[in-house]
Amino acid sequence: MRVDVLFGPPPTGAPELTGRVVAVVDVLRASTSIAVALANGAKAVIPCESAEDAVHRSKSFERPAVRLAGERRMRAIPGFDLGNSPTEFTRDTVEGKTILFSTTNGTAALLAVQGARDVIVASYVNFSAAAALLRTALRGGTDVAIVCAGRERQFSLEDAACAGRLVRFVGKQFPDVAGNDGARACGIVEQRYGDDLALLFADAEHGRALAAAGFSDDLAWCSAIDSYPVVPVYQERQITKLGPERER
Repeated sequence: MRVDVLFGPPPTGAPELTGRVVAVVDVLRASTSIAVALANGAKAVIPCESAEDAVHRSKSFERPAVRLAGERRMRAIPGFDLGNSPTEFTRDTVEGKTILFSTTNGTAALLAVQGARDVIVASYVNFSAAAALLRTALRGGTDVAIVCAGRERQFSLEDAACAGRLVRFVGKQFPDVAGNDGARACGIVEQRYGDDLALLFADAEHGRALAAAGFSDDLAWCSAIDSYPVVPVYQERQITKLGPERER
């Protein structure tokens, strides 16, 4: 069995994804916002390629049934209901709604994942729930891949640390599991920071940029381990919460 880590949106047909259970990680902030939205009762989150794509898709819904959400350069897209701050996805705002979501990094990574058996969204806020599903996959003999969305197709420290934590946790019960160099490198990063996510985000380029842009509250939300214990499952072009009706 294998647990491999990839950085950035994977190329179409990447063999490391075919037939595997894949976790997409964009800690700052799309993965976190998706988990918060679904935990607060959003019906579904639909990743969109662009702001224009989101607006186009919204025309197939009754307007009260949807929320347009997304960011460019960290800021909310003009005219959209929500940005990419997890603080915005409150129950009053998203319960029962379909979220049409377009971000710089996270949704791009999700849209690039093809050929996987199952795709979930992982972050610190839903860490244990996501890790448990990945362990179940390994227990059933299915290889795992973790895709770090990164920042503008580049390596990001926070995604690597979260991926390293996943590798460590899912591997505890499987001492013989193999991994690529990406998995080993992420393990080293995770050992450096452990539970000190404040330090991780202070060292990470994107964490510093968000703080400088006035999003320090978002960093606190994104570092709250297991605060939203849901498993977002990406299937048939939408993300929904794993539950009794979606059990694997």
